[in-house]
Amino acid sequence: MGKVTHFLYVPFTGLGLFSGFRGNRWLKNRIKIFKQFVIPSLLAQTNKDFILWISWRYEEKTNPQVIDLKKWLLTTGIKSVFTYSGVCFYDDKYPDDKAKERLLTALHGSMGELLNIMGECDEVLMSIQPSDDSYRKDFVEGMRNIFKETKLQGAGFKHGYICNYFMKEVREYNPLTNPPFYTIRFPREVFIEPLKHFEYTALKEDVGKYKKGTPIPSHEYVGDALNYAQISQRGFLVGTHSDNISTTYKHPYAGEIVSPETLKDFGIYEVEPLKIKYSIRKRLLKALPYKVQRKLRYWWGEFFWNKIYEFLRG
Repeated sequence: MGKVTHFLYVPFTGLGLFSGFRGNRWLKNRIKIFKQFVIPSLLAQTNKDFILWISWRYEEKTNPQVIDLKKWLLTTGIKSVFTYSGVCFYDDKYPDDKAKERLLTALHGSMGELLNIMGECDEVLMSIQPSDDSYRKDFVEGMRNIFKETKLQGAGFKHGYICNYFMKEVREYNPLTNPPFYTIRFPREVFIEPLKHFEYTALKEDVGKYKKGTPIPSHEYVGDALNYAQISQRGFLVGTHSDNISTTYKHPYAGEIVSPETLKDFGIYEVEPLKIKYSIRKRLLKALPYKVQRKLRYWWGEFFWNKIYEFLRG
């Protein structure tokens, strides 16, 4: 393994329903959570040789909140880059052909900024870093060691923790499928060329409704596209709050309550509990059983707001 550039990739807007943007109040809350929980976790990393790559839709290029966040990040000492071409992995919320086109467009539009900051290297590591979740403080160092000692193309954590940011209560989190906390290892020449990047992450065989050649359609299928290994250590922490899209603290994968001191491993033990305003509708939604919440969220997004959004776009 030669010289490595390690991106921690945050798909901030552009992912999923509503064109991946749920309004400026939603964005304000998500930025607050990102600054309050994710950044301290990154600053606690034992190895800080990484680049925080945050992707946005083109529309966010002139959004004052995004501009302010970019300026604020400069004060943290974290090396970062913003791109404005959309999400740089396959989004299964769209039809297959459209999702593939979106991915290629996003990769092509992002490479200029990425090439400017990544410098010369032999390999690129791309870790998915959700905008409201955290990794253990030895994550970057551990990933470097894994790829230094193996020929794996990808690695990720099997289990982690889930935290209610309002109370800072923590439980074990035990997904039954591969969770979205993984890292892909690319040869440099593959990473920087959109079509090669696209093909490198493609499924090797048909899987369910997805055809061979489809780029990793969802985090559950990383192992169907790459030489991949799951790490047994509990290495990630899912943060729950009022603006989660799919995961809530009542999730069926949530297990036993653990000591709040677990948060020390993620660099956020000293962080204050979250305080944000949210609507009566969200208060009522959070009080319902998880399965009911899921159905209502899907109905609200798929059959109401998404239809209005499509109508307004013509």
